[in-house]
Amino acid sequence: MVFAGVAAGDGPADIAYIASKVCDLRIFRDDQGRMNRSIKDVGGALLVISQFTLLGDARKGRRPAFDDAEAPDTARQRYEELLQPFATTGVRVEAGRFRETMSVDLINDGPVTILLDSRKAF
Repeated sequence: MVFAGVAAGDGPADIAYIASKVCDLRIFRDDQGRMNRSIKDVGGALLVISQFTLLGDARKGRRPAFDDAEAPDTARQRYEELLQPFATTGVRVEAGRFRETMSVDLINDGPVTILLDSRKAF
């Protein structure tokens, strides 16, 4: 499962970076139990959900600020652009509905959550 947030100013280079990382990151176990296989290697599939709240900054006050999130119309376009590169990799992709409230079940197999940022801010 990929939760994708679109920051103000994200463009084609950001999309290419994230798509490549998602498809090639070796985060699945090999026969020795080491994280050494990509989603392509294991024949996996992706569910990509838009999640603007990833851009929420809660460092000050008690309410998150979303100033760094892209405007909805542009964010929708970038989100849809992110889905396109996956189709060329052979990885099956399903997408959430942009700006819709959805109930999504996730079973996390192990204590692994990977944060990716095209601007490498962390």
